[in-house]
Amino acid sequence: ADWMGSLPPALRSLPLSNLAIPGSHDSFSYWVDEKSPVGPDQATAIKRLARISLVRKIMKKWSVTQNLTFKEQLEGGIRYFDLRVSSKPGEIGQEIYFIHGLFGIKVWDGLKEMNSFLEQHPKEVIFLDFNHFYAMDDSHHHFLINRIHSAFESKLCCVECVEYVTLLYMWEKKHQVLIFYHHPLYQEYPFLWPGNKMPAPWANTTNVHKLLQFLETTLGERSRYGTFHVSQAILTPRVKTIVRHLIRGLKNTLVHRNLPMILNWVKAQKPGVMGVNIITSDFVELVDFAATVIALNDLLLEEDESAT
Repeated sequence: ADWMGSLPPALRSLPLSNLAIPGSHDSFSYWVDEKSPVGPDQATAIKRLARISLVRKIMKKWSVTQNLTFKEQLEGGIRYFDLRVSSKPGEIGQEIYFIHGLFGIKVWDGLKEMNSFLEQHPKEVIFLDFNHFYAMDDSHHHFLINRIHSAFESKLCCVECVEYVTLLYMWEKKHQVLIFYHHPLYQEYPFLWPGNKMPAPWANTTNVHKLLQFLETTLGERSRYGTFHVSQAILTPRVKTIVRHLIRGLKNTLVHRNLPMILNWVKAQKPGVMGVNIITSDFVELVDFAATVIALNDLLLEEDESAT
């Protein structure tokens, strides 16, 4: 829960973009509402099918990519959160919800949960990546952005040159939250970082070998951009995968079987300008994922010692 605050002094002055940081994919999907209508992120055909409650039950098996709540993820060391959000079409007001096929909890409730963790752990820093928006006009965006500001207030780190953002910098300013907002409105708010500062290339494959090859290739290209970087160590089901393994769901079909190989790839990585930064996974608690990613930072110390 306090791993950033416990990092050795030599690492506190390194840019956060050079550290190894564990993240979760579709971070909020530990709870989705199978009684709610299907989200606007789904194709019309699926919306029609999902009028059948059994279809929504099956969708849930493929929509849930995490078992742990935000609080449990934070306590387990996760510091990067991958967020998709939506209004509920037909609902009065501008409330915004997390979404992955089915609606999740209200964004406001998730932000408050994160903030209370940060209050108790003042040296921890989190990255919130709002990268997909559905059924939202500008008024929804302003509503959401005001919610973000109300939740975190002075903990929000304004946009800065990526290389300047170290743990020491964050602690000195009492900042704990970096918000990445993949929508042009980021320009109107100094505490919203543009989405292009958090590239997260996506392999979109069910094949673990193709995934690892893709992760290697995109890492090789990252150094020239001067941004943070997400290695999405996740496999994505195709329609035929879902049809073949309808009842088993994502975890039993793709995740369990391939996690050991993915974890071996993680163990072989090194953080730094040319190396990994943020690594995301589904079901972060199934293996020692967060601890494995955090431990990579020790390699930076060895480098430091050999330099001196």
